[in-house]
Amino acid sequence: MKKLSILAIILSIAALSLQFFVFATSSTTSGKATETHTSVKETVSHFAPEVPDTLSFAGEKVPLDDFYVREAFDRELVINTCRHSSTILVMKRAYRYFPVIEPILKKNGIPLDFKYLCVIESDLMNLTSPAKAQGYWQFIKSTGINYGLEINDDIDMRNSLEESTKAACKFLKDLKRQLGSWTSAAAAYNCGEAGLRKRFNEQGVKLYYNTQLNSETSRYVYRILAMKTIMQNPQKYGYRLRNCDMYPQINCKNVELSGQNVDLTEFAKKHKTNLKVLRTLNPWLISNKLANKANKTYIVKIPGNDGTSWSKMCKPEDKKTQYITNL
Repeated sequence: MKKLSILAIILSIAALSLQFFVFATSSTTSGKATETHTSVKETVSHFAPEVPDTLSFAGEKVPLDDFYVREAFDRELVINTCRHSSTILVMKRAYRYFPVIEPILKKNGIPLDFKYLCVIESDLMNLTSPAKAQGYWQFIKSTGINYGLEINDDIDMRNSLEESTKAACKFLKDLKRQLGSWTSAAAAYNCGEAGLRKRFNEQGVKLYYNTQLNSETSRYVYRILAMKTIMQNPQKYGYRLRNCDMYPQINCKNVELSGQNVDLTEFAKKHKTNLKVLRTLNPWLISNKLANKANKTYIVKIPGNDGTSWSKMCKPEDKKTQYITNL
């Protein structure tokens, strides 16, 4: 009987020790979980992007005081602020391509805000849409040809940033003349002049912002405005990019390309480059050979003195930590 009592005491002590160990372990684990949770809260921030007090597009005031306008714009601002990977890549490309687009817009009397239309059309890439629209400005074939772009089996000038921007300027001028405002011209770039005019007449309105439109066009100008707002003040919307993070302009020189049935691989070799680089710098060349039945002379870009060297494209001062403030 005495042995049983001693055994019971030993078992009780063991049970108490086990309970204490479990409690201590649980407290420690709970403390770590709380600590981790706090750390995550301190480093991850989900914030509502600030809607500016005033906003304009191509010098035309956006009626932000109308709740449906403000909320439609806010939707696109939230989406594009939180579309981190795509928005960062767009800003990197803009550093290379805006210096090409801006002088062409300016020369043709088109407000610089239209560079953001190019952004939302293609993310500044040569894309092909489900509707077969192509290039930076997303021209369908018939519209591209109407505005002077050469499109055939070997060449598609919709893929030339310079030539497609010139064509877009002509198109936008026509839309502005037909519809009376740059905002309407931007909307019509998406849905067509006839379609927008029809909605204006049906609804007895003259402003894009007051018109009931299909879901894509009803968001279209607000998407332009959202990208303009973010790219003109990236730090305010959580983006910190330095010059060295951006895609630099490529030092190129121009050479003539002429003749018929030209093998572009051999042409590239002749100019001390390769087919990949040749077609990357001249994306309007869409085949490895050029039939050139009309026997035209084209100007093509090849690498300049620095070749394709990234280290030579980036200047030492670009490696400073100062952030980009406006695109």
